[in-house]
Amino acid sequence: MKTREFGRSGTRVGDIGLGCWQFGGDFGPIEDATAMSVMAAAVDQGVTFFDTADVYGAGRSESLIGRFLKASDAEIRVATKFGHAADVFPDGYSREVLQQGLHASLQRLGVDTLDLVQLHCVPAALLRDGEIFEWLREARDEGLIRHFGASVETVAEARICLQHDDLFSLQVIFNIFRQKLVTDLLPLAQQKGVGIIVRLPVASGLLTGKFTQQTTFDPSDHRHYNRDGQQFNVGETFAGLPFEKGVELVELLRDFVPEGLSMQQMALRWILDHDAVTTVIPGASTAAQAEANARVSDLEPLPASLHRQLTEFYTAHVYRYIRGPY
Repeated sequence: MKTREFGRSGTRVGDIGLGCWQFGGDFGPIEDATAMSVMAAAVDQGVTFFDTADVYGAGRSESLIGRFLKASDAEIRVATKFGHAADVFPDGYSREVLQQGLHASLQRLGVDTLDLVQLHCVPAALLRDGEIFEWLREARDEGLIRHFGASVETVAEARICLQHDDLFSLQVIFNIFRQKLVTDLLPLAQQKGVGIIVRLPVASGLLTGKFTQQTTFDPSDHRHYNRDGQQFNVGETFAGLPFEKGVELVELLRDFVPEGLSMQQMALRWILDHDAVTTVIPGASTAAQAEANARVSDLEPLPASLHRQLTEFYTAHVYRYIRGPY
């Protein structure tokens, strides 16, 4: 597993991490034992970074990670998030609520200090106001957290966050179907030394190339209940593309996949080829998936000619179909 420096910390993490949203059940049911095997497989392949949130399964994802950490001697950096629970979002924020949330995450994860706490797609007005960043600094000074960052929906929100010089990281949606950040955000984040964590790298599974127009999802899966943004930002599901259009675009993409690679490998490698990216956090619901994701770290970069072709593909065929804030 190759590593990259994480922000200005001087520490390094594997360039492929593990997204743990699925442990909360929002991609369909997952057994505790399966979650444990996924984490073990990821660590065995050199993964050193897990990403979760207090809202994933109402704390279940954090609790499962806490159980894994207790049983493992691996050095794992765990990033969690605060701010999107139903009793907080969109207008229930306060210093006291943040403190309560941090203490609950500490308990579930079984740690004394949270490595990284990210604001979880909080309203842009709250980011502009800035007071919530002062609450995070207080928590850092008290030793509850080491670093703070933000998971955002739009470039505009990211730029607001980057006004804070002690911002450690940004978590963003970035993939072959969401390329705006290449020019509009990544250079600025890199200039400021802010780490970039990439979520939805395969667009909720579209870029695995395994879905057809007939594919269905479990009712508990956000790809069923949030397909058109019924519950939260539509951009978090299939990167904002209508599912049917996404499947059509994937069929067009097949001609670009290099010999010897799968579409998913191409999609993950495409992201890693942007050196502003610190780590990519694909999810995995089986140990085999976690292992396959991790091995992408060792693949050679894609040819420059292919990068140009994929940029042209996005501009000509994808951009106009993306829904939601971007």
